[in-house]
Order: sequence, then C-alpha cells, then structure tokens
Amino acid sequence: MLVSSYNQVLVLFSLAVAILASYTALDMAGRVATSTGRASRWWLAGGACAMGFGIWSMHFIGMLAFRLPIPLGYDLAITLYSVAISVVASAFALWLTSRPDLPRRRLVAGACLLGAGIAAMHYTGMAAMRMQPGIEWHLGWVAASVAVAVLASGAALWIAFRLRAEIRGRHLSRAGAAVVMGVAIVGMHYTGMAAASFPVGSFCGAALDGLHNDWLAILTIVVTVAILGIALIVSVLDRRLQQRTAVLSASLARAHDDLVHAALHDPLTRLPNRILLRDRTTRAIELAAATRRRVALMFVDLDGFKAVNDGYGHRVGDLLLCAVADRLRGLPRKSATLARLGGDEFVLVADVGDADEAARLATALVAAIERPFEVEGRPLIVSGSVGIALYPDDAADEELLMAHADAAMYAVKDQGRNGYRFFEPAMQASANEHIQLLDGLRRALDGDELCLHYQPKYGDSGAVVTGAEALLRWQHPELGELPPDRFIPIAERSGLILPLGDWVVDETCRQIRAWRDAGLGDWNVAINLSAVQFLAPDLSAKIADALERHGVAANRLTLEITESTAMQDTEATMATLQTLAAMGVHIAIDDFGTGYSSLLQLKRMPATELKIDRGFIRDLEANGEDAAIVASIIALGRALNLTVVAEGVETHGQREHLRNLGCLDLQGFLLGRPVPADAFAQLLGGLTPRMA
Repeated sequence: MLVSSYNQVLVLFSLAVAILASYTALDMAGRVATSTGRASRWWLAGGACAMGFGIWSMHFIGMLAFRLPIPLGYDLAITLYSVAISVVASAFALWLTSRPDLPRRRLVAGACLLGAGIAAMHYTGMAAMRMQPGIEWHLGWVAASVAVAVLASGAALWIAFRLRAEIRGRHLSRAGAAVVMGVAIVGMHYTGMAAASFPVGSFCGAALDGLHNDWLAILTIVVTVAILGIALIVSVLDRRLQQRTAVLSASLARAHDDLVHAALHDPLTRLPNRILLRDRTTRAIELAAATRRRVALMFVDLDGFKAVNDGYGHRVGDLLLCAVADRLRGLPRKSATLARLGGDEFVLVADVGDADEAARLATALVAAIERPFEVEGRPLIVSGSVGIALYPDDAADEELLMAHADAAMYAVKDQGRNGYRFFEPAMQASANEHIQLLDGLRRALDGDELCLHYQPKYGDSGAVVTGAEALLRWQHPELGELPPDRFIPIAERSGLILPLGDWVVDETCRQIRAWRDAGLGDWNVAINLSAVQFLAPDLSAKIADALERHGVAANRLTLEITESTAMQDTEATMATLQTLAAMGVHIAIDDFGTGYSSLLQLKRMPATELKIDRGFIRDLEANGEDAAIVASIIALGRALNLTVVAEGVETHGQREHLRNLGCLDLQGFLLGRPVPADAFAQLLGGLTPRMA
C-alpha cells in the first residue's frame, strides 16, 4: 500500500474552518428561526450556501492536506457534486432547526439524513480523485465514519435548535458549541480518510485534467473564510438592525401607550377622565343589565376646596386633590371606577346590589374626605357633597345618570353640605334643565344660536376706546338669551368647553377681519380662556390657524386667563404662554388679586396686562382694604411694565377713585355694556384704534 501523510498546517486550518462553519451554522439557524416570510426564505437559502460551502471547504482542505507519493488532483464536476450535496444537507439542517419544535423522533430521523448527506459529500469528494485502481475501503472504518457523521449531526441539530434564540450571553454558548461541532466534523472526516487504502502502483486519474494542489489549499481557505465572514457580518448587521428596530418599536409602543393613557386620564391625579368614565359607565350599565344588579353613580364635590386653593395657592390645592384621589382610590371596593372631571369634582361608578349598599359606600366616601389631610405640613380640612343616582331606578343611560347625580349633589349643597343624597323625582326639574342645556349646547355648536357681544375697553379714564372684550352669549330658542354662567359649567363638565372655545376664537378673528374690511380699523379684542381650554395641548396651533385663516395679525388678539389658571402647573403654563407670546398674541391676567400669585412667576410671565377683579372695585369707595389692594396692584403693574385694567367700573366715584390711584384703563357698565357686533360697529365709526 502507498504510504500516506498529512500537512499538519492544513489539518489545523481544516479544524479552524470546521469550527467557523459550525458557528456560522448555529448563527444561521437563529436567523432562519427568528425571521418570517420572504426574509426567512432568503436567510435559509443564504445560510445553506454559506454553511454548506463551509462544511465542504473543511472536507476539501482536509483532502488537500492528504499526501501520497504520487501526483494528486480532483475532478471538477465530481467536486461540484460534493459541494451541492453539502449545500442541500445544510439547507435541510437549517429548515429542521427552524421548526417550532424538535421531538426525539424527528431529531433521530434528521440526524440520520444529515449524517448520510455529510458522509455522501465526503465519499463523493474522495471519488473526485478518480484513483486507478480503485480505493480499497475498510468497512469497519467506513461504518465508524458514518456513525460519527450521524452522531455529530444529531448533536449539531440539537445544539442549533436549543441555541437559536437571540438571548444575552448566547454568543459564548454558540462559540463553545461550535468548537464541539467542529471537532466532531473533523473527526468524521479523518475517520473516513482512515478507511481508505491505496494499492502500490495506483495513480490519480484527475491529476492529468483535474484541479491541482498548487495554491488550491490557500485559495480555498481564503474564499471560505471570506464567504463565512461575509455571512456572519451580514448576520451581525441584521441582528443590530433588528435590535434597533425592536428598541424603536418598543419606544413607539410605550409612546402610544402613554398617549392613550394621557388621553384617557387626568394629568394631575392620574385618575380616569371624562372620556374613560363615560366608557366605563356604559360598560357597567351593560353588565348590570345582564346580571340584574344596579349601578351607583356618585357625583362628589369638595366643600371648602376653593378656600384652600385661594388661601394657600394653586400648588397646595393640586396636592390636596392628589391626596383626596389617593384616599378615595384606596377605598376597598371592587368593580368600581373613580374619575376626576376637573376642578374639585370626582365621580365614582360602582356595581351595587341595592340602595343600602350604595348608601354604605357613600358614607365611606364622606367619612374618607372629612378626615383631615396633611399637605406640606399643613393640616387641611375639606368635606364632600355626594349625589347618588342608581341604574335602572333613576336613569337608563350614562348621560341621564350623570345629570341626576349632579342634581342630587346640588341638593346636598343646599342642605348644608358634607353628606350624601339619592336622586329624587323632586330634583327632576334641575336635572331636566341640565340635560336640556347640554343637548341644546350640542345643537348650538352646529347651528347659529351662539353669538359674541363686545364690551368696550377704555383708556384715559374712559375718554378713548382702546379695544373690546368678546363675551359669549347663547340665544336659546326656548329660554332666550343665556349668559355664560348658565351654560359654561355644564360645558366644562361635559367636555364641550373645547369646541365651544374653538368657536369663540374663530368667531373673534372673523369679526376683527370684518371690521377691518368695513373700514372701521384694526381693533384688539380680548377673549377669555377657560382652564380646560388653556391646558389643551393644541391650543397654540388652533389659535395660529384661526389667525392665519382670517388674515388677522396676532397682536390684534388678547387672551385672558385667570390668575389661578396662570399659576397652575407653572412650568407647563409658562411654556404655553411663551409659545403664544412668541406668536405675537397679547396675554392678560384676569381676576387679578383673587388668587395666589408668585411674584417670581408673575415676573417671568410674558403678560402685557393685569385686570383687577371687579370684587375689589365694587367697594372701592367705602372699603379702605380694597382701596389698598387696588393701589398695590396698580403699583405692581407699573413696576412690571404692565397695563393695569380695572373691570366692573359702574359708578363715577369708582372711576374718579381709580383715576386718583393712577389706573386709567377701565371697563364696566358705566362706560359701556356688552353689545352685539353691529351695535359695537356703530361705536367704532370714526374712531382710530390705538396701536398695540
């Protein structure tokens, strides 16, 4: 027999290629298993080529490491057949490990098929030498090599299946497994080589017209490493892209959840808001109808909250509201929803068996609220007025249930507060009016029942018209003209205040443009913003849109917000005010003196005007304290370079007193009542607007 030998360097290279091919196989198994659709098919095809070429390359390098004392070569066609066998076997392995599960029977069958494929690749590759006479095989070693191939394939399939998921720390496990698999594949190859014997006088038929050993080993190694390296690099880049995509998707999902939560919850107390409450109430009614139980809707209003808010400031008031929410949230009650409508109004919706159970729950509510609260070291005492309406006894739908509970709550207020009452038919008139106004308000927004009246604002102690304040009126078809205090609270509770405020902004801008087009000048008009409207995230965008749509300069519009609203959530408030001021819109602080202002915050605010609350003007002549407060506000306004406007001026004495104090900008019935737009246009005829 011819004496054979091995190039030890190439043997080591074959082992290195086997390990690299094994790692590539494990990585590709993970890519195929974690991808879907067309991407999965592309990864299967690309992975099969990279993995198959890697395994074949290890075999071929091992063949090139083999030395006989005769020239050797390899038939190109047969060699390509062995490559194809390796790729097909690799595709089968990747497909098998990408299945959702790998039971023992499938694992054994897969190991046998894959092992047979690898053995076929090996012996086909050896056949490419075209030895004459043929190679003599030791059947024991051949059987051993096939057994090693099957066992190695089974281990490789099991390891690839277990390590296919992308988990932190998995790369080290794959590296260790790749070493084990590489050694097993090399062991199979050299076991198969040990089965071959070459008789003396043999010659290699492929040495004449086949592939020669010269530089072939180096070329195969370089190409193989390049292919496997490119496959791994692509896999790593894809993995990083998927990780970034996953992070982005998770961020978007969190942002979506936050937006949904913000849309359905009160930003201060994190309780459900009106929108979510309406949905929960409707669902509770549907469930109660199916189970023949009752739903208790309890309207809770805090007694004494305004005194706390005015006396200690809005921040303490907010902390108190949060403390109340936490205490009510902690009441042991299943199947209940606690919501905040705004201000100091809460609503509890609960599944109850009867009126007695509802009464016990209301008693617990009242008792929880009347216990003293401690906010920033201050003991604060408030109480709760609770109105109760039951489904189906008092109402059959969410809207009517809310109206009846609201009416019952006002009955508690009238009887001295700090208690609860169930809705009674005698309260129906109040509830009916509430529903009538609510339904009518929805209709009014779609029709022509709403209008604005304009009250002139004067400078030089009433000698010069400087602008106007737009005041909303509702021409109800049955109740006649309604002032804002009749329907604004209902609008705020129902959520209609936002479309109502949008209508006022749009109509004011339209009227400013109409006066200008009529040759009456470009006048500044002030409108009042409710706290709910001011906190709307799209307020600035809506105002900018109305100004642009009607072609009105921003400095022709003044937005009046109450002092309490201005001090609310100061950072967010400041950001909104800065945005509006940057647009050129004027900012006025309304009802100044009734709230709890921080002078530091007031100094930072981009306001141009302070409006003294009419409550201080009313008793200005007779009350020395009111006169001192008014004088202080005027001095403060001058120090901050703000225009100070006194509203509610109704007597000549008040006017004269204000002139003596240095307040020359006035507004009130003495000088001019609110009138419709056409009547105000007559007042403007011949006047010239004072430039802002």
